[in-house]
Amino acid sequence: MDSTEPEQTPFAAVSAQTSRLARQYQAYLDKSTPYTTYRWIGTGVLLFLFFLRIIFAQGWYIVAYSLGIYLLNLFLAFLQPKFDPSIEQDTDMEDGSASSLPTKQDEEFKPFIRRLPEFKFWHSATRALAIGFVCTWFSIFDIPVFWPVLVIYWIILFCLTMRRQIQHMIKYRYVPFTFGKARYNRTSN
Repeated sequence: MDSTEPEQTPFAAVSAQTSRLARQYQAYLDKSTPYTTYRWIGTGVLLFLFFLRIIFAQGWYIVAYSLGIYLLNLFLAFLQPKFDPSIEQDTDMEDGSASSLPTKQDEEFKPFIRRLPEFKFWHSATRALAIGFVCTWFSIFDIPVFWPVLVIYWIILFCLTMRRQIQHMIKYRYVPFTFGKARYNRTSN
C-alpha cells in the first residue's frame, strides 16, 4: 500500500504559528503607534521595575551597565540627523545633494529627519529593557563586579558623548526637538 504523506510537516506547523504570532505582535505595535505618551510611560515603568530588581537583588550590574550603554547608543542615534552634514561636508560632494541641513541663512530649508525614528527608538528600548529584566532572573548573568566603577564610567561616557553631540548640533545648527520652535497657524486670506 502507498503511504500518504502528511499534509503538513512539523516545521510547516511551527512556521505557520510563528508567522501568526508575528502578525499579531505587529498588529499590536501598529495599534500602539498613536499613543506616544502611554508607550513611554509603559517603558518608564519597565525601567523602574528593572532598577528595583537590580537594587533589591544586589547583582546583575553588568546587565544594567550593558543596558545603559545600549540605551545611550539608541538615544544618540535618535538625536542625530539621518544625513549627517559633517560627513557630507567631508566628502566634498559636488552634485548639490538635497540631503544636508542648511548652514547659512540663504540656503534652502531642509527638515530634520532623525537617524532613528521615535517609534523604533521606543520599540528597541522597550525590547532591550524586557530582555535585560529577563536576564536578571538567571544567575549566569550575575558576574561579580565593583559596581561604583561601572556607574562612574557610564556617567563619564554619557557626559563626553553628549558634549560632543551638543557641539555637533551647535556647529551645524539643528535642533532635534520640536518644543521651543516657532509654529505658524494657517490663515485663509
